[in-house]
Amino acid sequence: MKLFSRLALFAAFASAPALAADPQLPIASLNEVAGLVKSEALKADIDKLVSFGTRHTLSSATDRKRGIGAARDWVKGEFEAIGKQCGGCLTIMTPTDTVSGNRIPKPVEIVNVLAVQKGETDPGRVVIISGHIDSRVTDVMDAEHDAPGANDDGSGTAAVIEAARALSQKKFAATIVYAVLTGEEQGLYGGKLLAKTAQEQGWQVEAQLNNDIIGNVEGMNGKIDRDHFRLFSEGIRANENEADAKRRRLVGGEVDSPSRNLARLVAELTGAVFPDFHPKLIYRADRFGRGGDQAPLQEAGYPAIRLTEGAENYHRQHQDLRTENGIRYGDVAEGVDIPYLTRMTQVNVVALADMAWAPPPPPEVRIDGAVTDDTTLIWNETRGAVGYWVRWRSTDQPAWEGQRHVVDHQIVLKDWVIDDWAFGVAAISPQGYVSPTTFASAR
Repeated sequence: MKLFSRLALFAAFASAPALAADPQLPIASLNEVAGLVKSEALKADIDKLVSFGTRHTLSSATDRKRGIGAARDWVKGEFEAIGKQCGGCLTIMTPTDTVSGNRIPKPVEIVNVLAVQKGETDPGRVVIISGHIDSRVTDVMDAEHDAPGANDDGSGTAAVIEAARALSQKKFAATIVYAVLTGEEQGLYGGKLLAKTAQEQGWQVEAQLNNDIIGNVEGMNGKIDRDHFRLFSEGIRANENEADAKRRRLVGGEVDSPSRNLARLVAELTGAVFPDFHPKLIYRADRFGRGGDQAPLQEAGYPAIRLTEGAENYHRQHQDLRTENGIRYGDVAEGVDIPYLTRMTQVNVVALADMAWAPPPPPEVRIDGAVTDDTTLIWNETRGAVGYWVRWRSTDQPAWEGQRHVVDHQIVLKDWVIDDWAFGVAAISPQGYVSPTTFASAR
């Protein structure tokens, strides 16, 4: 379904507030920022990351050419260079924590490398793009042998750096954080440290786009898929309290967490800007038996999703470099399709730009319609918004089916039975940028 499609069947809105002309998503501006992504820079970054031999979390932190320390130093240097080019628009942070656990037998420093592009008018509101820099081979404890990690997760790391190069050329209302994380393979430690940093900094995190394994196009069966990618999102909030759970059981919302509506927005923006590139909304937090650095952000209560390629190849993940029975194993640079990685990076850049230019989503949308044929939605004014999309879908449908533009902070939907629909509201900027949708819930 294309962004801003409507259901012609439902045209009667008695008792509705005055309506302005429907705003249009600024496709030209979003295409412009997408065009700032450079394929040659992504390829060069993948090659550079592979050149460090291994980026295992337990590898050397002091060797200047090989290991996790050298790789992190290089990323920091890239962020610093980007910051100079944009006149100091990036603040570099290296949050650090000392951890140990099942996959870290002796205490080791976990260091994230963050570049913070402060928003012009709403700097407390934050959107994050992340990828993890650490790599591994078959033995998760092997910090010595080469672990190129070109796709897992050199691809995500390269996307983060290239997003910084592209978006640092623009100014935004909200703050954008470009996050390269350490320790994912050893237990999501980089994601945990990122969540801790967000809490300590008092960030109002609107979104984390976690990119993990986003550059491969050849599946295990040899089929090539350059046309799809997957968006994983939690349905029920990880930090849901007892009162929220009780209300959800009564009125619904099992598939309407902020994370899920974030995924829907990314899918809608992709469809609008890249109609030949098709997102798959996967209604689970991650792949079976797997995890990613979006999970700690979700557990902290922040909207967070995982972006992953459409066809994974497990011969190229977590594997010693070798050839057996004619099969080449290992996560090498040749396994990354640069045009596909370019498109995945552009998807991120478009979503980040839209949200950073848009107002924040309404913090709460109240809904009422019990024992009546009408449905009423009410929400508070959202700073920076000049209008709102009131959105709806049948309760058994995965994506929003239609919407109506409203300039007030409430609407009465005449002859719409509340039981039969799911509703939400998104905020719109003067230029037409749109926020994630807030699910309408009874209070």
